[in-house]
Amino acid sequence: MRIDVFFTPLGLNPGDLTGRGVVVVDVLRASTTVITALANGAKAIIPAATAEEAVRLASNLEKDGVVLAGERKSLKIEGFALGNSPREMTAAAVGGKTIVLATTNGTPALVAAQGGDPVLVGAPANFRALAARARAVLEQRGELVVLCAGRDKQFAVEDGYTAGRLIKAVRRGVKRLELNDAARAAIALTDAVATWTEALEGSEAARQLAEADLAEDVRFAAKPDRFTVVPSYADRRIT
Repeated sequence: MRIDVFFTPLGLNPGDLTGRGVVVVDVLRASTTVITALANGAKAIIPAATAEEAVRLASNLEKDGVVLAGERKSLKIEGFALGNSPREMTAAAVGGKTIVLATTNGTPALVAAQGGDPVLVGAPANFRALAARARAVLEQRGELVVLCAGRDKQFAVEDGYTAGRLIKAVRRGVKRLELNDAARAAIALTDAVATWTEALEGSEAARQLAEADLAEDVRFAAKPDRFTVVPSYADRRIT
C-alpha cells in the first residue's frame, strides 16, 4: 500500500490523479467551509478556480437555488452573497442551495483533483469520519493521495499537519506502507506540533485572517469532529 502527499497542486499534470483515491485539504478555509455548508443542508457545492468562472457557472444554473460565495485575500468577493467563512454557512443561508464557491487556494486544488476516484474533502472538522472513509479507500485501492491546497502556491503548515495526522490515523494495522517524501515530512510535522490549535493558530493563514478580523474562523476550524459528513467531489459537484 502507498500514500502520497502533495503540499500544493503545483506540478500536477492532467491525468496524474485519474482513478486514484484523493483527499483534498484546505483547512483555512475552503474544505472547512465546504464541510460546514453540506452539514447544514446545502444541496451541493460547485468549486470554481476563479471568481469569473464562478459567475459564469452560476449563470447557467437556476437563479433561485444558487448562492455565489468566495474570497480574495481572505475577504468576501464584491457582489457575492457569502464569503469563505464556515461561520457564514448556516442552515438559513445555505439550506437547499447550490453554492458556487471560488477561493484563492482551496477551489483551485479541488479543480486540480478532477479525475480522482473518489475525491474526498477533509479537515479537522470532519476528521474522524474522514479517516474512516480514507482508510476504506486505501484498503480497497491500495493507494491514497492527500492533496494540500497550500497558501499562495507555497506550503501551508495547517494542511501539512492535517495530512500527517490523517496518515497516522489510516495506517494503523497496515503492515507495509510506502510513503513519498512529502508524506514522511507530514508525519514528522505531527511529532513537532502537538495539537490542531497549535498548528492552525501558528500559521501564516491564521495571521492573515486575524488581520482581516476573521480570527474566529481559525478557532472554528481548529475544533475537530464537529461533523460526520465526508464530502465527495465528482462531475464538478461536491455533495
